[in-house]
This record gives sequence, structure tokens and C-alpha cells, in this order.
Amino acid sequence: MPLEHALLVALSERPASGLELTRRFETSLGFFWHATHQQIYRVLGRMEADGWVTVEVVPQDGRPDKRVHTPSALGRTVLADWLAAPTPMEAFRSELAVKMRGASYGDRAALAGHLRDARADHATRLAQYEQMEREQFPDPDGLEAGPKDRWLVLRGGIGLERFWIDWITDYLQAHEQDDTRETP
Repeated sequence: MPLEHALLVALSERPASGLELTRRFETSLGFFWHATHQQIYRVLGRMEADGWVTVEVVPQDGRPDKRVHTPSALGRTVLADWLAAPTPMEAFRSELAVKMRGASYGDRAALAGHLRDARADHATRLAQYEQMEREQFPDPDGLEAGPKDRWLVLRGGIGLERFWIDWITDYLQAHEQDDTRETP
């Protein structure tokens, strides 16, 4: 997925400056699609040149003018076309999974340490997602379409983090059982 589509979604939710988009990518969108500050600004410039966004210059006291981006009619059409296009099945690509598969050919104990760290990171992210859900969506049954979409994506993130925690735990426990059987 090109960054352009993620930015069109974000700007459709709420027009923003490049800095505001960067902050949103650091706090919510970035959990699902990563982009650096430089990438966001570069792509916004291209989107403006291609007519996908319009820019309103907002004067600020004591600071440079703020450029607020909004999807143009063409940008909304591009986004609608992209949303309507089928999404190809994604392959499961994970460096960690390849290391788990190849652990027999290296230092399994070192990998186990990395796996424990990864599991802790996933537990931290899970706690963040669950807190976001409690704070932002206390009554999901009453949500309108846009907020419901955001809540459902957050629910997917919660499920994904639980998957990683469970899978890593299964892997570690299976090899801990092997280690106890091999020890006299």
C-alpha cells in the first residue's frame, strides 16, 4: 500500500498539517502503517502536485504559517477507487518466524531471550491498545460508521497482539519442555 492511501484516509478523518499527521502516525495510525516525518512531508508534496490534496495556509503568531491538507475531489475519488479495489492476500512475512524456524541451527538460548523481549513488547502494545479502546470507545455499540471502522481496526490490533503473545509463549513453553526432558 502506498503511503498516499494511508494519508488520504487520515486526512479524510480530519484535515491536518504535516506535523499533525506525523503525530497521528506516532500515536495511532503508526501502529498499523509506519511512516517517518520526512516520508510524510515528501508524499504530501507529491499529493499536492498531483491534485490529490488542497492546502489551506493558516497564519500563526511567532511561528511559520501552517499548511493544512484536505483531500481534493480527485483525492476522494482516488481513495474511493482504492478502497473498492480488491486487496491481494498478504503472505505472512516475519523475520522472527524465520528465526524460530531456524533456531536448531544456531543459539536457541539467545533466540529465547529475544523472544521473551518480543513477547514483552507485544504485551506492552496490547496494554496500549486496550487502554485506547477503553478511553476512545467506551460504548462501541453506539458508534457511527467512521468511528466504528477505527474501533474495528483497533480490535484487529488487539487480536494480533494476543496472537503474537500466544504464539511466542507456545514456542517458548515447547522448548522449555524439551530442555527439561534432555536434562538428566
